[in-house]
Amino acid sequence: MKLQLLRNATLKIDYAGSIILIDPDFGPKHSRPSFTGRSPNPMTDLPASPEDILTGVDLVIVSHLHADHFDAVAQALVPKHLPLICQPGDDERIRSFGFTDVTPLIDDLTVNGIYLKRREGNHGTGSVLEKMGQVMGFTIEGEGEPAIYWAGDTILYPPVRETIETVRPDIIITHSCGAKWDDALIVMDAEQTVEVCRIAPENAKVVAVHMEALDHATIARSDLQAFADASNVDKHRLIIPHDGEILHLTAPSA
Repeated sequence: MKLQLLRNATLKIDYAGSIILIDPDFGPKHSRPSFTGRSPNPMTDLPASPEDILTGVDLVIVSHLHADHFDAVAQALVPKHLPLICQPGDDERIRSFGFTDVTPLIDDLTVNGIYLKRREGNHGTGSVLEKMGQVMGFTIEGEGEPAIYWAGDTILYPPVRETIETVRPDIIITHSCGAKWDDALIVMDAEQTVEVCRIAPENAKVVAVHMEALDHATIARSDLQAFADASNVDKHRLIIPHDGEILHLTAPSA
């Protein structure tokens, strides 16, 4: 498989003969308001034009409707005929944007030979969890390809651990910027990402994304790498890609 990090949570994955676009956020740098007063968002430019990013895309997955996961620019530019998978409850609103082939991932489904299963996520704790709303993660499996667990906008909590232990994915994609809302952690930070590395299957790789694009983040790539080094995480275990970077990943047995 080939995985390209575009920015934040936006990924383009070439997998089992299909190209999947996850959580497109196409807004220009500084086009949305700040969360904390530190900087307008997003804090970085895309490494490619939306038109280039959309080239070849066969399937779109939108995990939830926060602007940094499906912004107004992407809603306008993503071709409306493309199959789009979302979490239950978001499908009607996405159809209202003009999309004609929208399928909620209620439990599991197979698209073009790719098996998708929805996984639970908690976008925070306590009262912040209610403010953040429902989110989903998912697993992806395809013949001859590494099994992927895209954890999404979630903290590390029991259902995430259970997914890692039961699915035993080859690739785990975490959102690791340590973003906070009302001083509560709403995605994984360095400590939780390193813990994922510890509980992951022996030959699995953890790909940490969703970093350095939003001003409520508390962890930069260098912070995560420094913490991982201090925690003796094997350098082949944790991958922290830069925006635009393309990773070529295979199943451990391949």
